[in-house]
Amino acid sequence: MEVNGEKPARRRTQAERTATTRARLLEAGRELFAGHGYAAVSTQAVVEAAGVTRGALYHQFGDKAGLFAEVYEEVERGLVAAITERIASAAPADQLAAMRVGARLFLEECSAPAVQRIVLIDAPAVLGWARWREVGMKYGLGIVEAMLAQAMSDGVIPEQPLRPTAHVLLGALDEAALYIARARDGDDALRQMVMVCDRLISGIAGD
Repeated sequence: MEVNGEKPARRRTQAERTATTRARLLEAGRELFAGHGYAAVSTQAVVEAAGVTRGALYHQFGDKAGLFAEVYEEVERGLVAAITERIASAAPADQLAAMRVGARLFLEECSAPAVQRIVLIDAPAVLGWARWREVGMKYGLGIVEAMLAQAMSDGVIPEQPLRPTAHVLLGALDEAALYIARARDGDDALRQMVMVCDRLISGIAGD
């Protein structure tokens, strides 16, 4: 029914309201966790920033740790998407060059203060090392394996066990990122670790 020639606004469904509430909580949590660290952020601060009730947070995520876990996964997904896009934009000469570019971009992305705080400082402490490693593997292992498989197919690195090699390379990248996050001089640590990872990739290639 139209009133004065205008159609009434469509009422949002429960699913739409739930999705909006969830998105607000994730956005508020991510900003607060990145800016202040997990321990310094209260559930009250999160719900006030999101403009929702405390009950909504508990309903959606269980507790603050549950919200943080979802924020962490969101950041990991974003990292993979950003690195994949930036590798494509760089148009490396071959797959070996793409691996080197990817390693450098990973370390650069992880050097951002917000990523360092959520992914490298708080996530291992809040979720435990095993869960932190599991999520990192979930999002990072696939892209590392795909790049290694393509490099082997292209003949730019010799045939070798794919999954074990991917685990070693991803583990090295994670340790490099942690080293940078803890360094007094992050820029110098980043420069050094890019060179170290370049040499590691050269070793995998047999150079």
